[in-house]
Amino acid sequence: MARVSPRTSEPAVRERLLETAAELITEEGPAALSTRRLAQEVGTSTMAVYTHFGGLPQLVRAVVSEGFARLAEHLAAVPMTDDPLADLAELGVAYRANAHDNPHLYAVMFGSASLGGYRLTRDELAEGRYTFDMLVAGTQRVMDAGIWKAGDAEAVAGQLWCSLHGFVMLELAGYYDGEPDAEGRVLLPMMANLASALSG
Repeated sequence: MARVSPRTSEPAVRERLLETAAELITEEGPAALSTRRLAQEVGTSTMAVYTHFGGLPQLVRAVVSEGFARLAEHLAAVPMTDDPLADLAELGVAYRANAHDNPHLYAVMFGSASLGGYRLTRDELAEGRYTFDMLVAGTQRVMDAGIWKAGDAEAVAGQLWCSLHGFVMLELAGYYDGEPDAEGRVLLPMMANLASALSG
C-alpha cells in the first residue's frame, strides 16, 4: 500500500484514520489501537496520527465527534413537509440509515464498543446532544400540530430514541439477518404503535 505523507492534510487521510480507528476498536478492542497499527492499516506514517489529531486520546474523541456529525447530516437531509408525523418517521429512517452507513462509528459513539483507557468523560459523551435535539424538535412539531397531546417533547423524544436505538442495535448485531424487510415489518410499525399511544 502506498504511504501517505504525514504532512498531507487532505481530508481523505483524516477520514481514513477515523474510520480505521473505529473499526479497530469495534472489531478488536481498544488494545488494538496504536499509532503503529493504525498507520499500517491506513498506509501512512505514525506521525500522521499526531499531525491530524495530536494523539490517540484526541483521535478517539474525534471518532465520536465524526460519528455525531454524520448522524446530524443524515437527519438534516430529511425535508420538512406539512406532515410533521411523517417527517418524524423519516427521521427514524434516517437514523437507521446512518447506523448502517457508519456501523463502526456508531458503535464507538454510543458505547457498544469498549474504549478501555480511552473512555470518554460525561461531558465528552454529551457532545452529540445536538443530534437528539433534532429529534426533540421533530416531536415538538407533532405536538404543535395537535396530532399528539401537548406534553414534554424531550421526554417523548427520549422514548422514541430508546425504541429506535434498541432496534438499530439488534439489527446491527445480526438479529434481523434474513429478515427481508425489517424496516417495514418492525421499525415503522413500532413507531406507528408509539404514535398511536401518544395520540390518545
